[in-house]
Amino acid sequence: MSLKPLIHWSSILAFACSTGFLGAQTFPAKPIKLVIPATTGTSDVIARALAPRLSSVLGQSIVVEQMPGAGTNIGNHFVAKSAPDGYTLLINGLPLVTNLALYSQLPYNPMTDLVPVIGLAEVNNVITVHPSLGVQTLKDLVQLAKTKPGQLNYGSPGAGSSGHLSAEMLGLKTGALMVHLPYKGNSQATMDLLRGELQVGFMNLPMALPQVKAGKLKALAVTGAKRSKLLPDVPTVAEALGMPDFELTAWFVIMAPAKTPPHVIALLNKEIDKILKDPDFVEKIHNAGAEVIGGSASSFESRMKKDATRLGELIKLAGTKAEP
Repeated sequence: MSLKPLIHWSSILAFACSTGFLGAQTFPAKPIKLVIPATTGTSDVIARALAPRLSSVLGQSIVVEQMPGAGTNIGNHFVAKSAPDGYTLLINGLPLVTNLALYSQLPYNPMTDLVPVIGLAEVNNVITVHPSLGVQTLKDLVQLAKTKPGQLNYGSPGAGSSGHLSAEMLGLKTGALMVHLPYKGNSQATMDLLRGELQVGFMNLPMALPQVKAGKLKALAVTGAKRSKLLPDVPTVAEALGMPDFELTAWFVIMAPAKTPPHVIALLNKEIDKILKDPDFVEKIHNAGAEVIGGSASSFESRMKKDATRLGELIKLAGTKAEP
């Protein structure tokens, strides 16, 4: 028997493997794990809305697994050190770009050991006050804080959270310095704000919305670049104070281990982007207080790099470190 046909087909197989052709045809061949480095919140809502839809189009189960702890570093590290084959993915947000500045040492580098697949959604923060404070606009709050330095306190979901960084950005730009009281999450901070133990809250929109609608809290501004469709009468900080460069939202992205084959990233990006454009999915995410993002992996990578630089500088200026 001639060896030429065997040599011929082995050459084709080697070429297919080297170019990723076989992987492109077979991925996914087994269930995909989607890691959430938290127990509750917007990332979990998005994951559980996305998983069944993505499973349907890929023909494989999407297993959502929570890995909370250490400011999301436990889940981040797990995915960063997983095999770069597309079968272990991460949904996380701003900690991916702020943890390098918040922690003196990390066992991984979120900017080099992970790569974006697609931006999923973003959530506005809402600057709220207890009605007893008597302020009606953000300008009123800034003026009050400047006349009573260190006498107003505000709560956020923790040091380095988007709420905390929004407050620090506001303080640095206006001189309205308030005392930060960090909480382990939005829920307890909201309860203390409702009881009047806090005067000001920098809260994510899903948590603030029902309290604002019920008249229990007063919404002064949102911190994003545009108004929220859920609170259309509430101005942005940029509008309220004439600061066009003020913008800070909590975003969420799917990440994969670095060196994941480009064709796998491309396939996941294409199919998830289709889901993000589906009206039913958009409505579900909108009802959760978020706005979908979508687009290319490279476009979101650019956004992450920009936020890593500007928020890293903000964290240093504020002298913020992660709570032990």
